[in-house]
Amino acid sequence: MGFLKNLKNGVPMDLLASAALVFSLLSKEWLGASFIALMIAAARILKLITERRAKRSIKSLFKLRPNKAKIIIDNNIEEVLIEKLKIGDEVVVDLGDRIPIDGKVISGSFSVDESSLTGESMPVDKSPGNKVFSSTIVVSGSAHILVEKIGRDTTLEKIIVLFESSGKFKPHFQTVGEKFGKIYLFGIFIISFFVFFITHDTKLVLSILLVICADDVAVAVPLAYISATRQAAKMGAIVKGGAYLEALGKIDTIVFDKTGTLTTGHMQISEIKSFSQYTNKELLSYCGSLMEQSSHPISKTIYAYAKKEKVRLELVENVEEIGGMGLLGQLLDKEILFGRKTFLISRHIAISGEISAEISRLEDEGKSNSFVVVNNKLAGIIALTDEVRHNAEEAIKHLKKLGVKNVIMLTGDNKKAAERVAGELGITEFHAELLPEQKVSYIKSYIDKKKTVAMVGDGVNDTAALRLATVGIAMGAIGEDSAIESADIVLMKDNISKIVDVMKLARFTRTLSFQDFGIWGFSNVLGLSLVFTGFIGPTGAAAYNFLTDFFPLFNSLRTGKK
Repeated sequence: MGFLKNLKNGVPMDLLASAALVFSLLSKEWLGASFIALMIAAARILKLITERRAKRSIKSLFKLRPNKAKIIIDNNIEEVLIEKLKIGDEVVVDLGDRIPIDGKVISGSFSVDESSLTGESMPVDKSPGNKVFSSTIVVSGSAHILVEKIGRDTTLEKIIVLFESSGKFKPHFQTVGEKFGKIYLFGIFIISFFVFFITHDTKLVLSILLVICADDVAVAVPLAYISATRQAAKMGAIVKGGAYLEALGKIDTIVFDKTGTLTTGHMQISEIKSFSQYTNKELLSYCGSLMEQSSHPISKTIYAYAKKEKVRLELVENVEEIGGMGLLGQLLDKEILFGRKTFLISRHIAISGEISAEISRLEDEGKSNSFVVVNNKLAGIIALTDEVRHNAEEAIKHLKKLGVKNVIMLTGDNKKAAERVAGELGITEFHAELLPEQKVSYIKSYIDKKKTVAMVGDGVNDTAALRLATVGIAMGAIGEDSAIESADIVLMKDNISKIVDVMKLARFTRTLSFQDFGIWGFSNVLGLSLVFTGFIGPTGAAAYNFLTDFFPLFNSLRTGKK
């Protein structure tokens, strides 16, 4: 039945093993049949172990989910089942508690161990307004948290879904091995037929089949990638499947979005310049009110600054976010528009010569300019600066040492600001003032030139580019649904050096896969030499096969020690 099933499914290594077992039994080579049966059983057991290891990783994540939560009901603290929680509830957490939901701190200051999601062991301090995530542990203090996400919408649940689906994506090497195996299978049967036709020696033919019927590569390559994927998770990098890790090992071109990846994304307002009858405080009030409903890094910066300055914030209606351009909304009788210069041009907003000179001055200073428009009239400029990540330059040097030939930066920022960052990091190719669709066009052009491209972004505004690239990497994705869903590899923390670590792991795993095929090929050549020179017969061939099966398997397990 196993032979017929393998014949139907076209699994070459399994088919050879089944054929060898059948011929051993027909030839009454009982010891050889015992060895081959033992080999098949061992391969199946190892395959089962690898699958169970993956399932254990998922189960360990499930164990992180608390069953109960403490919430405020009628000014009293009550303990309820997690399933009873609703968005908008107020959850209380104390020292030692595991946070049950994704939410926002309402009151209290405390420290949280986020290593279950990020792989980082250092506690993170939280205060009112900060985001917190399910499964993380309170290691000091206590707080009240507003529930924003529950159940399948939480970050932990999304990671669990990624782990469960990761096995669906085969590494390229596994597919190549299967294709090669079919050719190999056909060739071996032809050779065996001719050997039997010439020698009429059934024992010689059986010995050939027993030597080359190994299951080792069929198990070893997936094992290497399963182990590597688990190792990446310990680093705080969620890989959606072995295929993406394998592809990362071949990357020759890496494209970075600037803001939030090469720079910290923590923008600082350096200057507010108002025009017409508006004051700086009024501009900040309009923008802060508009930004409250946006998750863009610039929006977060301006909203936080407006709250810090205690300007009046009002409800803005009909807020619309135009990808790569800006925001607009209705505040009482005023239409507020905030965004890039291209947004103004698209809306035919007039820019006087005096204002153009002011814009040029700010750009020459390497600042990023955002424009405020009230009722179709330019009302002011908010100039921002963004710091380069302290480890970005070192990370880029390491990527080049790993064999990445092209490091490119794309940004929607102005050319002067982009030039400043590129100069600090030693990046020679960069493209500025881009819309999201133009970033996609650049990615496509690199792929059309037969380059293997990784795109690194924050996953918020780079969804299309991340999906188009050979490998999309979202950095600092904890709590960002769009990043988790759009990228192939998700770095939970915004640490650019993690890209280097994961790429090293990918290249090491790819090397192990090559080694697995090399070990398999060498052991087959050596075994066939021993058969044709008469040193071993069917029993010896089966024993040889059984022993050499384990070499590529043990080799693959080295990924867990990287």
